[in-house]
Amino acid sequence: MSRAVQHWLLKSEPDVYSWDDLVKDGDTVWNGVRNNAARLHLRAMAQGDEAFFYHSNIGKEVVGLCRIVKAAFPDPTDETGAWVAVQVAPVRKLAQPVTLAAMKAEASLRDFALIRQSRLSVVPVSDAQWAIILRMAG
Repeated sequence: MSRAVQHWLLKSEPDVYSWDDLVKDGDTVWNGVRNNAARLHLRAMAQGDEAFFYHSNIGKEVVGLCRIVKAAFPDPTDETGAWVAVQVAPVRKLAQPVTLAAMKAEASLRDFALIRQSRLSVVPVSDAQWAIILRMAG
């Protein structure tokens, strides 16, 4: 029996690594995450899972969809061996970005981890939340 695809949100500061950078690169190692809760989320990811690409700090909006192409492995930027990374590839840019303000205004997203735990760089997205944000993106 195969595992159902899970959904996630990955945050990146666009002046450090943007959606356009991911598209240009074709894929990337999602590394440098140094938060215990976010590490648990990275470890829970499987190849084929889908994620929203979220521009944090500048823009504060979901801008694209990406896919996990390699599940958790030791983070190459971590010399301690305690942290993990995943590899992601772009799927498509959203028709229109979905801003944090728009998500906060959507009552059905009030329990969304991005809103409740805004400092986490990797958060799970329920199937219902995924569908709502895709609808908001047009």
